[in-house]
Amino acid sequence: MKKKVISVLLLAVLLFGCGFQKEPEQETHTLVENGSTIYFEDETTTTEPTTQAPEPIVSHLMVAGDVMSHVPMIKDAYVSSTGTYDYTHMIVDPAKQLKKADYAVANFETVLGGGPNYTGFPNFNSPDALAYAVKDAGFDLVGTANNHSRDQGIDGINRTLDILDEVTLAHVGTYRSQKERDRNNGIYVADVGGISVAFLCYTYGLNGYRLPEDKPFAANIFNKDYATTLSDFNYDLVGRDLAAARELHTDMTAVLIHWGVEYQNAPNDYQKKIAKYLVSQGVDLIFGSHPHVLQPYEIIKTEDDTGKLRAGFVIYSFGNFISNQMQEPATKTTCILDLELTKNPLTGKTKLTDVRYTPYYMLHRDDLPAGQRRMLVNIHEAMEQYEVGKSKYIGPNSYQKLKTALAHAHKILGEKGDKAS
Repeated sequence: MKKKVISVLLLAVLLFGCGFQKEPEQETHTLVENGSTIYFEDETTTTEPTTQAPEPIVSHLMVAGDVMSHVPMIKDAYVSSTGTYDYTHMIVDPAKQLKKADYAVANFETVLGGGPNYTGFPNFNSPDALAYAVKDAGFDLVGTANNHSRDQGIDGINRTLDILDEVTLAHVGTYRSQKERDRNNGIYVADVGGISVAFLCYTYGLNGYRLPEDKPFAANIFNKDYATTLSDFNYDLVGRDLAAARELHTDMTAVLIHWGVEYQNAPNDYQKKIAKYLVSQGVDLIFGSHPHVLQPYEIIKTEDDTGKLRAGFVIYSFGNFISNQMQEPATKTTCILDLELTKNPLTGKTKLTDVRYTPYYMLHRDDLPAGQRRMLVNIHEAMEQYEVGKSKYIGPNSYQKLKTALAHAHKILGEKGDKAS
């Protein structure tokens, strides 16, 4: 079981004061700055202290970007002596961080259609070993609704879910049957270190493919015109799902969403419109993917259908987690986001209390043997090892690329949120 981080004295003082805190008669909100994020904090009416407040529940949800497997990565994962595949070496660094999380999530942007004919872009089909490596690295849940979900047909969707089940990696966004989709309206509820979170997942489309008429359940698609103009949001579908999520009465609701324009470092108006709608319907956390590059994060403020003020967090894109895309530094630079969630045991209210990120860079070393060519490295740790003369894989050229990648991450995400800052 992953270690839960509990800041006992400080958070008890900050969140609860010295005494018992009863439910407020009227809910109000105040903007509070904490670390790298701004969030809404409920103002409450207190009574005289009667008993010592219980400890808050504090958990850490870590989220990463696109898990991909292009052909050079498949070749690097191949173990010729056994005829098998192993991706473990590519994610040694992030695994050290992910295993400290209470819960970890990523976008699984490939298909496990079965071998031996494995492929990369444009129609992905990856070895099953990728799912095992993702699980072993510390991930608990993956979103499976993205533009590559149908790369290997409906059979590919089904087999991918079968393998994820085999490795005990939870999934949300694609489904093998209407019955499976109808269960909680396709929502996956996770225990994130004692805080319940309802996860949903959607994609803008399927690269021009259509789902069979008798299998609309197979993938969550938020556009009605998903094979053509990609601009007609399906409020009926998403609205029903979010209403079902509210009925689950979880502590928080999170949406993994595949959207935006590839290789653009800023969100477009359609992303912003969708994000505001999601927050108005009760979504607390929005995790974006598809652009393959970093896009910023922010707090969205809006009103729900009753006029009540709401706030939600969105990161528009994490960029690639692992991939073979070559743009320097854009497609090689990514992050793992560390969200601190805090629940007040007295009121039952849960809020986002801190946001930090760790920048990573996908290192390419084509001159080395298979099993050593692709590696996602912690930028700060890799630079520090080089600076003290202890690095086994960073040379002067790679060091300069790391410096450029770090500056790029700071430009898009802000330096203040960097965990090393």
